Amino acid sequence: MRIRPALRRDSGQVTIEFLGMTPTILVTLVVLWQLVLVGYTFTLAGNAADEAVRAGTASEGQAACEEAGLKHLPAAWEGGATVQCTASGGFVTADVSLDVPILFPGAFALPFTVDGHAGAVQEED
Repeated sequence: MRIRPALRRDSGQVTIEFLGMTPTILVTLVVLWQLVLVGYTFTLAGNAADEAVRAGTASEGQAACEEAGLKHLPAAWEGGATVQCTASGGFVTADVSLDVPILFPGAFALPFTVDGHAGAVQEED
């Protein structure tokens, strides 16, 4: 059985096309993973605010409120986190700001932070 010359010329075409698409595939995966990190940061900010306000409503004080907000954060988010707790009129609020970590640190920085907010009525003794 003889292979026609026209078929023999296309034998490496799939390899060349795959090599050409590889950078596009990798960039797409990196962008998607960075978007996952942004979404996870929103989840962490909301949870940290909930934990902080829960500690604040138990009359544990401002320091305990801020500590509870930072307690469950992973190390990548803990460094740029700020927790502010306020209590007035029997109502406790907690505001958490988290910096979004970068998949490749040092390459560039994302220009935004994610904020979480929670509030609850203070418990009576």
